Amino acid sequence: MRKLIYGMNLTLDGYIAAPGDDLGWSEPSDELFQWWLDQELAIGLFLYGRKLWEAMSSHWPTGDQRPDATPAEIEFARNWRDTPKVVFSSTIEKVDWNARLFTGDAVAEITRLKAQDGEPMRVCGATLAGAAMRAGLIDEYTIVTHPVLVGGGAPFFTALDSRVNLNLVETRTISGGVVMARYETRR
Repeated sequence: MRKLIYGMNLTLDGYIAAPGDDLGWSEPSDELFQWWLDQELAIGLFLYGRKLWEAMSSHWPTGDQRPDATPAEIEFARNWRDTPKVVFSSTIEKVDWNARLFTGDAVAEITRLKAQDGEPMRVCGATLAGAAMRAGLIDEYTIVTHPVLVGGGAPFFTALDSRVNLNLVETRTISGGVVMARYETRR
């Protein structure tokens, strides 16, 4: 069975994007970018919702070709292109870059993928992750908290039908006052 991980950058007040989809608060330091790259290199399959897919696919397919790209950004872009992806959307008609489009029941498909053998999967995007959370499919939460309050926007967590108990398995302080906490779902 594959592990399903949900992790993103978020504000201290729990948002992945400020009002207006503003991500200006989340510019990563070199240390944080490298940490995220190390995490992504261990993922065997990315599961994207439409909104985050559109953001990532607008930048990373050619992110390694920018003249000012750092070695870590070059490696991130290459890994992003090479890693298989499933995009869950009923409004997108086509996806590229080692991705396939899925338009059916996201929870059923994530359940099917989770039952397979293989490297861990990462669910990318709060709406898709919310459906996986409510279905009890997420095995690990990686919360990378930035020292900023934005007062509203897109929340990391969505409403749940029941409590989810977690075990803290790792913490780390990253430059710029960023704190990473990793939790496993207690089953």
